[in-house]
Amino acid sequence: MGTIAIIISVLTIIVAIVLVGLVISQEGNSQGLGSSIQGGSDTFFGNSQSKTKDQILKRLTAIFAILFAVLTIILYLITK
Repeated sequence: MGTIAIIISVLTIIVAIVLVGLVISQEGNSQGLGSSIQGGSDTFFGNSQSKTKDQILKRLTAIFAILFAVLTIILYLITK
């Protein structure tokens, strides 16, 4: 394995660890039937702060997922 392949492998592992952390830190969207029975307690002003955090986490997750896929494909093509 060449030096470039080792560097890309290490980067892939780091990106994978960050991606797992991002996915774990996100809140679930499964409100299901329980929220419709209890009623929506989230107001516009009370929920706006968490929306921006959720949007940032979703965007970062998408970026790191794409980066992981690209690094994996590059690593495959280099070691082929």
